[in-house]
Amino acid sequence: MAEPWRDRARRAVEWNWRLRSAGDPRPHYVICGRDALAYYVARALLESDLPTGGARVTVVVPERYRSNGPDVAGLRGLRVVRSDRLDVATFEAAGLAGAAGLALLHQDDVGNLHAALCAQAVDQRVRQVLRMFNGTLADGVRKLLKAPVEVLSDAEMAAPAFVAAALGEVDPSSFQHRDKTLRVARRADVRSQDVVCALADFSEPQGVELLPAEGGGDLVLAEATGQPPGTELAARRLVRARRRRRPVAVLLRAARGFATRKIGIAVMLVLGVIVVLGALISRAEEVSPAEALYLTLVTTLSGADPNTDKPADAQIMQVVLNLAGLALIPLITAVVVDGIVNARLALHTGRAQPARAGHVVVIGLGNVGTRVMAQLREYDVEVMAIDKDPEPRGGTLARQLEVPLIVGDAALPETLAAASVADCQALVVASTDDVANLEAALAARDLRDDLRVVLRLFDGDFAERVEETFALGVSRSVSYLAAPAFIGALTERAVITTIPVDRHALPVAEVPVAAGSELDGRPLEAVSRDGQVRLIARTPAGGAKTIWWKDLDPRQVIYAGDRLTVVARRRGLDWLTRQCAPPAAAKAPLPSAAPPSAAAPPVSAPVSPAVGAVPPTNGGSAAHPRPEPGRPEDVGTRDESDPTGARSA
Repeated sequence: MAEPWRDRARRAVEWNWRLRSAGDPRPHYVICGRDALAYYVARALLESDLPTGGARVTVVVPERYRSNGPDVAGLRGLRVVRSDRLDVATFEAAGLAGAAGLALLHQDDVGNLHAALCAQAVDQRVRQVLRMFNGTLADGVRKLLKAPVEVLSDAEMAAPAFVAAALGEVDPSSFQHRDKTLRVARRADVRSQDVVCALADFSEPQGVELLPAEGGGDLVLAEATGQPPGTELAARRLVRARRRRRPVAVLLRAARGFATRKIGIAVMLVLGVIVVLGALISRAEEVSPAEALYLTLVTTLSGADPNTDKPADAQIMQVVLNLAGLALIPLITAVVVDGIVNARLALHTGRAQPARAGHVVVIGLGNVGTRVMAQLREYDVEVMAIDKDPEPRGGTLARQLEVPLIVGDAALPETLAAASVADCQALVVASTDDVANLEAALAARDLRDDLRVVLRLFDGDFAERVEETFALGVSRSVSYLAAPAFIGALTERAVITTIPVDRHALPVAEVPVAAGSELDGRPLEAVSRDGQVRLIARTPAGGAKTIWWKDLDPRQVIYAGDRLTVVARRRGLDWLTRQCAPPAAAKAPLPSAAPPSAAAPPVSAPVSPAVGAVPPTNGGSAAHPRPEPGRPEDVGTRDESDPTGARSA
């Protein structure tokens, strides 16, 4: 039977990959991941204008997977390898040998460690960037691997932005570089002499303006001079307000949750009848109030001997009191039993919590939610957590920090009521499901219209539209905030930190100036560009003392070996990297073709190259015309006039 035309076309694509020259000077990066972080890293590499003219990207994804956000395999201009295991065969099929970098971005610490060891067996010199949540394991990885490795935590980088949004403050990002500590602050909260540069201007009608001209901007990068950041001050105010709450009100709210509403109404009615009859007995018997209380309680709870000599009205009140006593004793028993049962059920699900006010509710104790909870507790802010899983990833830490955990669906009103969402300071929705996050946020807004909601959404465009349409407060994308740091580590750029601004991220990097580069011999004024790059420090060649923004003269000349510290947008950092790169004539010669022994991946490897993309660095040669069997996948054609692939808006 003839081979179907679709299979023939796919095999022809794979054959074309094997026959193409292996002398492409562009760096090759391998990315293993399937979520939004892998998408943003791969897209940035495809769109980057590196000194060598762009990058070649290979993405390894499972055979079948569901993406909550943007699909990395749908990007145009990259090569896709489908494999459920990150082993030696998969890395050989992806062309890892000779690659410039490997990014292991799955949310599985142990799986990423195993993949790093397998990658080390393929090429010990390839630079590895691992995504890990466990800090202790991350320290061990750095010692265990022989290859150059960088271990990063996207949750740790993004958590401060969620904490700041929950407290209604700017992100308290701070970092230390050389001999100074810098932090993000509002311009009105810092002295003018401490302002390093403007980061953003929120007064523009078309939206936030990043890195505006000097003298403008509401958000600035400033030198830390002892004044605590705004987030810490907001947390202190919240703690003081919580301590001033009236204890009686707290006790009444706790009593309301002890028994069901029907039993409470019945008890109140019976007690009302007893109080009225007690007052009538006090008037009829002409006794003191204390004696009347004694007679009423004794008659109600234990009954009294019949006395036919009493007046008729006294006999009627005595009978009614006895009947009320018969009803009151079972009701008291019911309240006690109902309270015990409810307490046992609530303890099992985490709902046995007194009503609170002024606290922060965190939904989802995954990587991000756990970091947010821990940072809020460091500020002594009261926190309540909600998760569907009885033993979430952050459950152990929640018990250590004495944070109540409510097990249940956060979209249900009873779950939100158990966490006192209607009286909380803010709601942080940080689970990994966009639909569940949106449902929980809308359900919380039904309880209180002015509730501050910090919503985690994977898709940046979806987050922006939800924020504008539903007015849900602040939306954050963890992957978008963390991607610049992963890209900097993968491309060996000295990214010091990443500053989140609204839904954008500004990397702070130190870029070395190569001899003969475009900036070699030019003045410092050629570095800064409004909206793209802002120079904040210069470290002269030879290890001299760093010159900071206060002493920088735009007329000073840049020399080879200088290191420029800048705050930039991603495209601005790409531009500066090209300007500081050595000239083309000084670059190393093109690598020679790989030996025949490393020409082709195993026959069983499920390789899926893109149409028109370049081959891996260890690709085959024309001496092997037979294409290997597999499942090549057409993921888009690269425009030869644009070596970086299709660009997103």
